[in-house]
Amino acid sequence: MIRIAYCNVENLDLKKGYELVSDKRKEKIDFYRFEKDKKLSCGAYLLLQNLLYEEGITKPEFETGKYGKAYICNYENVYFNVSHSGKMVCCAISDREIGADVEYNDPTIDLNIAKNYFYNSEYENIMKSSNPSNEFFRYWVLKESYMKYTGLGFNLDLDSFEIIIDDDIKLKNDENIKFNLFDVGEYKLASAGHFKTKKLDKYTSNALTYDFD
Repeated sequence: MIRIAYCNVENLDLKKGYELVSDKRKEKIDFYRFEKDKKLSCGAYLLLQNLLYEEGITKPEFETGKYGKAYICNYENVYFNVSHSGKMVCCAISDREIGADVEYNDPTIDLNIAKNYFYNSEYENIMKSSNPSNEFFRYWVLKESYMKYTGLGFNLDLDSFEIIIDDDIKLKNDENIKFNLFDVGEYKLASAGHFKTKKLDKYTSNALTYDFD
């Protein structure tokens, strides 16, 4: 099972959303100085909360792994991952380990990042693409979603594994990992896990602040 969803939180009612999140999430929201970042932090949690509720998972309790990846400790076989960028939040849930990433497709990105940190073949494919910045962010979200899937995050070097994009998307030397890649307006969104899907759910900021109780 896999579900992936996204939401533009630019117009999120932060005051209302704040009242619907856990005390731990309130602390994280309060950490941020700017309202934009507060909305992203709040919206990511609300999107997760909505997806879990729709799958019959209520009152989840969260813990954090060694490298910072959060997990649900009071349900078995329920995995999730959230990400945010710009005005967008995304969330993926599954009954097996999952990683997800969303990034604003910035055409001014410094492609030397790929030259210095990506696998050589990935950088070469980016540079010979008709739209190098677009290709860069395809690789970026795929690579980061896999890094988050492993639970290591940036403790796993970007050039320590190779993503192959052809008729399908795969991790070299590991056919068990399944990737999903989406274009969402000016954003790229990807997941890494054990299931393929063509479905991507869109939520409105108003839907996120619905009080299930």
